[in-house]
Amino acid sequence: MIRILRFFNLHTGDDSQDKVLENVISNISFRGANLWVLACAIVIAFVGLNVNSTAVIIGAILISPLMGPIVGAGFALGTYDFDLLKKSGKNLAIATAVSLFVSFLYFLSNPFKDAQSELLARTSPNIYDVLIGFSGGLVGVIAITRVVLCTKNAQSN
Repeated sequence: MIRILRFFNLHTGDDSQDKVLENVISNISFRGANLWVLACAIVIAFVGLNVNSTAVIIGAILISPLMGPIVGAGFALGTYDFDLLKKSGKNLAIATAVSLFVSFLYFLSNPFKDAQSELLARTSPNIYDVLIGFSGGLVGVIAITRVVLCTKNAQSN
């Protein structure tokens, strides 16, 4: 039984607190390339909504750099770091402003005006959306606190 429980031990492979904090802080900033990647991800998501493609929408979510400030804000709240919370909030506000501006430009020039089922499905969230969000957040917490295995293996050689 103990051998089985070792497979689920979250302390195995955890990174140092300083490295986790450094990683979170480095992903908060929204300048240069992050803004361009965000703008492209927004356009890809809107095209996915227009052509009714779930795969394209998921692809846009995967390349979007929005998680940096969101994780930073959650980390700051969890550690009572109000300077980090202000920095995360500022960068999230910048990302939101860029998102709204790119959205405005896209829909201003978009010839498609019909609402597809993919777009309409996102206007009425349900309990499954909450479950997905909670599970995704939990996976994110686990992922950012782990040592990158290929880095760890390379250092041990």
